[in-house]
Amino acid sequence: MRKVVSAAAGVLLALAAFDVAAGPAPPRPAAIQAVVDCRKLTDAGARLACYDTAVAAMTQAEDDGDLVSLDRAQRSVVRRQAFGLTLPSLSIFDRGERPEGLDRVEETLADATHDAEGKWVFRMQDGAVWRQIDDYDLSRAPHPGSAIVIKKAMLGSFMMNVDGQPALRVHRDN
Repeated sequence: MRKVVSAAAGVLLALAAFDVAAGPAPPRPAAIQAVVDCRKLTDAGARLACYDTAVAAMTQAEDDGDLVSLDRAQRSVVRRQAFGLTLPSLSIFDRGERPEGLDRVEETLADATHDAEGKWVFRMQDGAVWRQIDDYDLSRAPHPGSAIVIKKAMLGSFMMNVDGQPALRVHRDN
């Protein structure tokens, strides 16, 4: 019983550490905060002048590349493209999203080869490269156009189904 409790505590600590590593979303950029701060002004003329100045500065920051704005659909595309990568800085794309986030993607295979160790290397049509990390083999070889489903598994790992076959454990290379 003591071993089970110790193992469970270890898993919980690992999960907590993973959540802390992701960290909170960064603060609002100064150019946007300046626009938001204009709301605090009670005098209509001063508020309008503040908005005009702040919006001009925000537009200039965007034109200079100092500020990039993305809508929810654009963030969704980025999160989907980054699925499987462990980069804490990607949490900026999670602002305003449901906490459960993306837990699976469906892809189409562009190419599959074996590496020097005999493990599968999968290249998706969107450019993502996934590498098999377990010792299981597929009963049918993947081919360009194969339907791929990649799901999050426990402790940051991923499982891939190729054309509905039993899952392989994989890791994202790029």
